[in-house]
Amino acid sequence: MNLMTAPESQSGAAPDEDARYMRAALALGTREMGRTWPNPAVGALVVKDGVVVGRGWTKIGGRPHAERVALAEAGDEARGATLYVSLEPCSHHGRTPPCADAIVESGVARVVSTIEDPNPLIGGQGYKRLRDAGIEVVDGVCAHEAEKVHAGHLFRIVHKRPYVTLKLAVSANGKAALAGRKPAPITGAAARDLVHRMRSKTDAIAAGIGTVLADDPLLTVRLPGMEDRSPVRVIFDSAIRLPLTSQIVVTARQVPVWVLADTGASREAELMLAPHGIEVLRCPLDTVGIDLRAAVKHLYEKGITTLMVEGGPLLAAAFLKAGLVDAATIFQSPDRLGEDAVDALPQPYQEALPKAGLNLRGTHRAGEDTLFLYERD
Repeated sequence: MNLMTAPESQSGAAPDEDARYMRAALALGTREMGRTWPNPAVGALVVKDGVVVGRGWTKIGGRPHAERVALAEAGDEARGATLYVSLEPCSHHGRTPPCADAIVESGVARVVSTIEDPNPLIGGQGYKRLRDAGIEVVDGVCAHEAEKVHAGHLFRIVHKRPYVTLKLAVSANGKAALAGRKPAPITGAAARDLVHRMRSKTDAIAAGIGTVLADDPLLTVRLPGMEDRSPVRVIFDSAIRLPLTSQIVVTARQVPVWVLADTGASREAELMLAPHGIEVLRCPLDTVGIDLRAAVKHLYEKGITTLMVEGGPLLAAAFLKAGLVDAATIFQSPDRLGEDAVDALPQPYQEALPKAGLNLRGTHRAGEDTLFLYERD
């Protein structure tokens, strides 16, 4: 639906009012983004006579759904009200009954939504169930915004893999580490805080074993009050060399760790990781390492909808070469590293990303650093 030309609905609500409430629902849904997988992070508002009487968002683990939370808060006030929901309500029996049935039973008179859920178990059936019950349904409101918010869910359903964002921190001359892969602080505090916020909104974060061995990173969210929002840590480690003394292993009981390893890698090494709660996922190798398409299929099957590739020039280059990067966030420092430092990519990112089908969408400041945002068309 084109919001600029859409007529008023039969209930008299103006399109700009619908858009205002829908943007609020979309923002509400992001509260647990990164922690609702395999379900989308949906938001819902129940509005009656211009007053919000119920709010809801998908909870951790994907249950309960946003609509049920909002309707429960609204109670009897839902009767005759408008429900704004940031994705088509489900219409199938899963671990809970369909949200479409709960909406019908609530007495809601009107439902405003964004886009149809491509999940074949839903695929327009939620809207049909509501319309068949005599409820007015307005869809297509803030559809473009919804596609961005729900990119992970949509990508997982349509393409059978997670939506992949590449994150790079580079010096002014395109370097990512000192000679010998020694870590170097590249970006400032503002950029580092943004990275932690990015981690808090993604399902899983990926790093190569080379980065783990060189840096011994945690790959967690460490902003005050947000420590419980760390994503699953996925380590590409074909030979299972992950040290038992690494921070990744030591903290594996607090923040999950999955290791992607060669099908022929040591079973003994896998058994050494098991007491720490680390799961090893076996993948075939290609000419440069783990077969990335097999790897992202594993993550799809585990329910991951969004993946941030953060650790290592080799892994970053491999994902780009495989055509598996859907967006990229580049933090560029104004400072240079020595010419013998490690390149962030085999060629400047300003060339490598467009060659991989990614186009510059925006530029922002992050303290002294510059943030470049790229997306695939």
